[in-house]
Amino acid sequence: MKRNDKILIVSLIILGLVSFGGVFLYSKLSTREPEAVVYLDGKEKGRYSLSDNIMIEIRQENGACNMLRIKDRKAEITQASCPDKVCVRHRPVSGQGESLICLPNKMVVEIENGEETEIDAETN
Repeated sequence: MKRNDKILIVSLIILGLVSFGGVFLYSKLSTREPEAVVYLDGKEKGRYSLSDNIMIEIRQENGACNMLRIKDRKAEITQASCPDKVCVRHRPVSGQGESLICLPNKMVVEIENGEETEIDAETN
């Protein structure tokens, strides 16, 4: 190996380490708080920080109503006006991309910027 080959190899290693370090630091220093985003009939209606301990009444024009509770950095539906109450029986969510869905009321609560989860799917 010649001198220029060694310089090229060392440069590529340093560039790779700097790139990896930058991505790692960016992900750790990101200050975005996890949020529960509420959608009604496909339209965003509100964003609520998972840091808060609050109860939100989500009432629609047609009289449908859901109660969303955010507590201990988790979101859950505690009451619903739908007939089957599947959304009420669902476990609380806090992970990135997890959601609570009430089909009869056309409501979705999705977690954004949440903690990464290892669960791929869950059935009741």
